[in-house]
Amino acid sequence: MGDTVNPATATDILPSYLRGEWWTPAPGGDATVIRDASTGEEITRVSSEGLDLAGALEYARTAGQASLGKLTFHQRALLLKQFALALTERKDELYALSARTGATKADSWVDIDGGIGVLFAYSGKGRRELPNAQVYVDGPVESLSKDGSFLGRHVYTRLPGVAVQINAFNFPVWGPLEKFAPAFLAGVPSLIKPATPTGYVTEAMVRILVDSGLLPEGSLQLVSGSVPTLFEELRRGDVVGFTGSASTAASLRERTPSGVRFTAETDSINASVLGPDAVHGTPEFDAYVRQLVVEMTSKAGQKCTAIRRAVVPTAQADAVIDAVRARIEEKVVVGDPRDEGVTMGPLVSREQREEVLRQVRTLVDGGGRVVIGSTETTEPDGAFVAPVMLRFDDAHAEAVHTVEAFGPVSSLLTYDTVSEASDIVARGGGSLVTSVATHDAAFAAQIMAGVAAWNGRVLFLDRDDARSSTGHGSPMPGLVHGGPGRAGGGEELGGIRAVLHHMQRTAVQGSPEMLTAITGVWHAGSAAREDGVHPFRKPLAQLRIGDRIASASREVTLDDIETFAHFTGDTFYAHMDEEAAAANPFFPGRVAHGYLLVSWAAGLFVDPDPGPVLANYGLEDLRFVTPVSPGDSIRVELTAKQITPRETDEYGEVRWDAVIRNQDDATVATYDVLTLVAKE
Repeated sequence: MGDTVNPATATDILPSYLRGEWWTPAPGGDATVIRDASTGEEITRVSSEGLDLAGALEYARTAGQASLGKLTFHQRALLLKQFALALTERKDELYALSARTGATKADSWVDIDGGIGVLFAYSGKGRRELPNAQVYVDGPVESLSKDGSFLGRHVYTRLPGVAVQINAFNFPVWGPLEKFAPAFLAGVPSLIKPATPTGYVTEAMVRILVDSGLLPEGSLQLVSGSVPTLFEELRRGDVVGFTGSASTAASLRERTPSGVRFTAETDSINASVLGPDAVHGTPEFDAYVRQLVVEMTSKAGQKCTAIRRAVVPTAQADAVIDAVRARIEEKVVVGDPRDEGVTMGPLVSREQREEVLRQVRTLVDGGGRVVIGSTETTEPDGAFVAPVMLRFDDAHAEAVHTVEAFGPVSSLLTYDTVSEASDIVARGGGSLVTSVATHDAAFAAQIMAGVAAWNGRVLFLDRDDARSSTGHGSPMPGLVHGGPGRAGGGEELGGIRAVLHHMQRTAVQGSPEMLTAITGVWHAGSAAREDGVHPFRKPLAQLRIGDRIASASREVTLDDIETFAHFTGDTFYAHMDEEAAAANPFFPGRVAHGYLLVSWAAGLFVDPDPGPVLANYGLEDLRFVTPVSPGDSIRVELTAKQITPRETDEYGEVRWDAVIRNQDDATVATYDVLTLVAKE
């Protein structure tokens, strides 16, 4: 374990981590002073003067690419879990620093534990959904010739550059980790550029990872301070992931060189709609108000997913305002988050406070009137702003749909029809999330049709999921975090989708043999081996792609069909009634059950003795192709298709290609058999 950071004395220039070493600018240059959001006390200074940015990027492209390229998806996934455990052991240090940004304990939990949770989530998804390999195969085989000698497949391989991650100030731990985790899993090294006001928390997080000794060389670097020449140093194969304002994203997108991927997750004027059925006194009304207050006050409203527009039926407007006011008075205590009983801290800085108050004044000038809270400030040292709600009588007022006060501020708008509610949501120009509180499924379907194209995520809140819902403002690793239009058009998170953002999808064409070699997955038509040893007798150490068993034949009789029908209860007419079956265009007469054939196939290929095969845990992609009549015979070919050792277990997964054929060599059924097989 490394040295514990003491936030009370960490007032030196904040270091960067570059080329495997901690680096600090020489004293004497211009440095930005960072202060405690509650007290105004100086915490640290930030400068990047003298930074060798070009050298850092090249180090990532060389050393980082080399170290990550040696690892499989599963090996990288296991490292993500170890990173999460390392941060968990020292997260109290991060909590202490986070409080200085104005975050309450609950805010810090979302940021710190949420970020750690992303690492755990991608570790699990990487091992469950990706192969223990370095190439990801996407989609089915495309046959490009009649004889099967020419095939096509789509594969993903990692980009050859560096993932530059530019983060916002509001989530100094979760923000970097939500970008780092999928990039690392893809095998692309990261250079993290945190926002200056809270970069000291990110620096502490990176220091913990460095101290762990787990980071592959060059896989993670940190720049504390500005990077004015960044876009001049980028080249093809690099990726930029940006979180911040829509205007800054637009400017950076224009500066991005050709061949460099740029994704953005930006501020958006998110909405929350109260359904007409959710009147005062219903569970949906109560859930709506609770969520609205949470989103106004969590992180002091400094969230890109916060609710900026509360869209409610005209008849419920006054009730919503009264309920929100009462809940704020009852539940919200503004102050230093280190003080007992405080539930909402200050904004991140006094500069941010002034910016939020300026935007509130813009909203007032644009037609809003303050109905909850005040724009008055009483704390000269801290960055405190009390929750503010404005009401717009004109739901079409431009300001409410374009101006974001990035703090504890929300505006209330009213509607009378579903189309009006949908139009209000759409006027935001594209959002990360819209939530809808309703128990009316018909209303839910109508408004979904109207708002889906304008949102990256839509949450429906009702009495059935109110207690289990993760909430309007909580992106989840398995779902897309991003949105269209103003929201940036990017997709941070989103499960394996986010990993694939750091990889190139390529169509590969060739012979079955060539595609087998490239993908590590056996393709029909490539070489198969029968060496006299039953494949089920081979542990993973001996089993090879293409190992096969071809079974003997077995005749299917009418007695077999009737016995299976009565034993299972499946007396569907195609198996029991000759006349009715013959009248069906798909059958020549009575036919065998498909599941009878699959069961018999298992009996034909199985080796019954205890051995390397530990369990059969399923089959996938089952298709019945040719009916089997009484008197026909079947046989099966079983070929080792894909072998996936588990890094932490004494066994792995083997996917077998199974093909059942009849006496005329016609294909009866195809499917994949999944087994667990011992390594030794």
